[in-house]
Amino acid sequence: MRETGLILIIALLFLVMSFASPYFLTWDNMRAMAMAFAVEGIVVVGMTVLLISGGIDLSVGSVTALAMVIAGLLFLSGVDPWLASAAAIAASAAIGAAMGFFVTKVGLHHFIVSLAVMVIARGFCLLGTGGRPIGLFTLPPEFKFIGQGAVAGIPVVIIIFVVFVAVSDFVLRRTTAFRKVFYTGSNEKAAAYSGIRTKKVVFLTTTLCSALCGVAGVIYMARFGSAQPTFGVGMELNVIAAAVIGGASLKGGSGTILGAILGTILLSVVSSSLALLNVSVYWQDIIRGSILLTAVTADLYFNKRRG
Repeated sequence: MRETGLILIIALLFLVMSFASPYFLTWDNMRAMAMAFAVEGIVVVGMTVLLISGGIDLSVGSVTALAMVIAGLLFLSGVDPWLASAAAIAASAAIGAAMGFFVTKVGLHHFIVSLAVMVIARGFCLLGTGGRPIGLFTLPPEFKFIGQGAVAGIPVVIIIFVVFVAVSDFVLRRTTAFRKVFYTGSNEKAAAYSGIRTKKVVFLTTTLCSALCGVAGVIYMARFGSAQPTFGVGMELNVIAAAVIGGASLKGGSGTILGAILGTILLSVVSSSLALLNVSVYWQDIIRGSILLTAVTADLYFNKRRG
C-alpha cells in the first residue's frame, strides 16, 4: 500500500509539473533527475537494510566522500584505478565493521557511533586533501565509462542502479538470510531465542551499508573525474528520508527496497520541481526537512495502529 501510494503521488507531481513548467518533461531534465538519484539510491539500499535490522547510520555522506578521496589519492600515487577503487570500498567496509564492533561488542548505540564516525571520516577527508578537491583528469576512459558512459543512449550509472536495485529487492524479499534481518529488527530478543545470531546480523548490515557507500563514492569519482572532500554533506538526511518515506521504520522490522527507491525518486522530483519553479535553495531545505518530519510522524502513527 505504501509503494502504491508513492507511485500515485509521483504520478500526480509529474502531472502538475508538466503544466507548471515546460522544461520538466524534457529529456535533459529527466536524465538529470535519474542521474541525481541513481548513485544515491545505492546508499539508500544499504540504509534501508540497516534500518530494517534496527540500526541507523549518520556517517553515509562522510564515508562516501572518504572512499572517493582514498581512491583518488591512491590513483595519483600510481595505483591502478580499479585496484584503488577496490581498496576504497574495502576501507569503507572496514569502517562499517568497526562501527558494528562498537555496537555489538561494546554496546554503544548506532546513533552515537555513526555520529562520531561521521565527524572522523570527514576530518580524514579534509586532512588528506587539505580541504581542496582532487583533480583526476588522467583517469582512463574505460574507468570513466562507469560514471559518464552510455549504452543505447541510457547512462551506465542508471543501468548499474536498476540492476543493483532489482537484485537487492529480490534477495531482501525472497531469501532466508535476509529474512533474519526483519526478525532481528522486529524483536531482537525473540529472534535470539529463536536461534538467530542477532549480533552477527547487526554487524553485517552495518558493514554492508558502509561498503555500499564506498561503491557510491567510486561511481561519483568516475562520474565527476575528481574527489571532493566536502561531498555528501547532508546526504544522510536525504537517504534516511527516502528510506522512511518508502516504508522503512525507525523502530526496525519493516521496509522494502522498492519503497525506499520510490522515496528517493519522490525527493528527486520534489527537488527538481522546486528548482524549476525558482524556489529559494533555503526553502528547499525547509521543505525536505518537513517531508522527513511528516514521514517519521506517519511511521510512528502506523506503528501505534499496528501495535
